[in-house]
Amino acid sequence: MSTILVTGGTGTLGRPVCERLRADGHDVRVLSRHSPPYAVDLRQGGPLLDRAVDGVDAVVHCSNILRGDQDAARILLEAARRAGVPHLLYISIVGVDRVPLGYYRTKYTVERMIQGSGIGWTLLRTTQFHDLILQLLQGLAKPPVMLLPKEVRDQPLEVTEAAARLAGLAAGPPAHRVEDMAGPEIRTFVELAHSYLRASGRRRRIVEVPLPGRAYRGLRRGEHLAPDRAVGHVTFDEFLARRFGGPGSSAGA
Repeated sequence: MSTILVTGGTGTLGRPVCERLRADGHDVRVLSRHSPPYAVDLRQGGPLLDRAVDGVDAVVHCSNILRGDQDAARILLEAARRAGVPHLLYISIVGVDRVPLGYYRTKYTVERMIQGSGIGWTLLRTTQFHDLILQLLQGLAKPPVMLLPKEVRDQPLEVTEAAARLAGLAAGPPAHRVEDMAGPEIRTFVELAHSYLRASGRRRRIVEVPLPGRAYRGLRRGEHLAPDRAVGHVTFDEFLARRFGGPGSSAGA
């Protein structure tokens, strides 16, 4: 049994990572801004962070801070070095080194910070989770006309499958960059939107819109996809069926 700290342990990914680690018999410490005893804002650090990393066998860094992600990583790495943490795992995104989105660039910078930290590290890149695609489609479906990026595809992955992979890696030694993990299907945003509308019982007119910029061109080329690493099992339709009810709602993760 190992003692493992999960940052962002109450989030979309962190929660199932914690659940899987506990099921595997590990002692889990959960770090998040509002979860005692380790209620820590990683952008600020402090004595509670030092207490959280003290004596752990691994840190699984699942925190997703849209503003201040690099500062949070720096503070976490400094605390981990002081405590002599032997293994830090980081979850990143397929295509962060190819698609020039601001968020992707930040994730790529954090990757390089971890690789150069002097701490034993493991890096797993995945495609986007079903939950994020659903959240995006729900936002796009608020107006009566659903505007979608033209000719963009995605390869959504079930978050519990990524969590199981991270938990397994956390129990082992540092592995550096491991093989990417992607969902079982590559589908256009139009197809994903139709699946969402059917599952949720909503009706919207769909219009595809071309967008400017290098990031959009990278997405059209599929540089955020990993067709050779389609190792996930749960499809987006199965995820939606569980979320909204309907055929396929008994599909397992």
